[in-house]
Amino acid sequence: MSISHGIKRVGVLGAGQMGLGIVYVTAVRAGIPVLLYDRSKEQMTKGIALMDKLLEKDVKKGKIESSAAKEARDRVVLVDHTSDGIREMRDVDMCIEAASENFSLKAKLFANMAKELRPDAILASNTSSISITKIAAATVHEGESTASEAGKASASRVVGLHFFNPVPVMPLVELISGLQTSDETLQRARSFAIACGKEVTVSKDVPGFVSNALLMPFLNEAIMCLEKGVATRDDIDKTLKLGMNHPMGPLTLADFIGLDTCLAIQRTLYEGTGDSKYRPSVLLERMVDAGWLGKKSGKGFYEY
Repeated sequence: MSISHGIKRVGVLGAGQMGLGIVYVTAVRAGIPVLLYDRSKEQMTKGIALMDKLLEKDVKKGKIESSAAKEARDRVVLVDHTSDGIREMRDVDMCIEAASENFSLKAKLFANMAKELRPDAILASNTSSISITKIAAATVHEGESTASEAGKASASRVVGLHFFNPVPVMPLVELISGLQTSDETLQRARSFAIACGKEVTVSKDVPGFVSNALLMPFLNEAIMCLEKGVATRDDIDKTLKLGMNHPMGPLTLADFIGLDTCLAIQRTLYEGTGDSKYRPSVLLERMVDAGWLGKKSGKGFYEY
């Protein structure tokens, strides 16, 4: 079947909550076969079990037929965690990286993706704050000039596809173009996101893009209020819920996002702009040092 985005097979790197969510909407909503890889066998097993649970829940709620759920599940193939996962994805039309918010890690992944995948494959990052331009530069082969035709062609297929958590529920994808990203890559990525049932907004490649350039300083200020003793945890969250009609308070939201992720993004904003207003809260740093990462670790500002 001819489709506007031309994507007939997708690879996803990372079987965490975001990666699994992207796999879900790709297989269920877009109806595209998808390969999933993670170095951790435990994470792969946990991720696919979550997908089975989500599919079962959607069938019970009458959102999809059981036959459609089975078809969607059959579209997902797990790549052996002991293999070179990226090499196993050499025939995909798009590969989406959903690893931790760490530039060094992402740069290595993208350099490997550029080396092993087809030269026409779209290389997308689910980063929520790191420069797409910087990630794209990592795809230029060693010894190749970034200004050469080969260098420009490699970097032109990199794009930011920022899905929001939880991916099956949140209706938005933030689309980010690096300086090198081609119009064709951008438009195909947009069409893919729409096929996944998402609304799309576009941001320039600035630290945090639109979403986290606004959200993270807000969460950081809330944590600083707690740090300085301006108000209690419960009163900070209650003020925003009842006074501003937010569905959850900022400290609860930070717990749900993951305090390590919040810190990584806040540091990206601070280092990327050099503006002191983005300095991470000392309390946030200490909680991450303690391993109190929020809901995923069982303890953050609240206990789970």
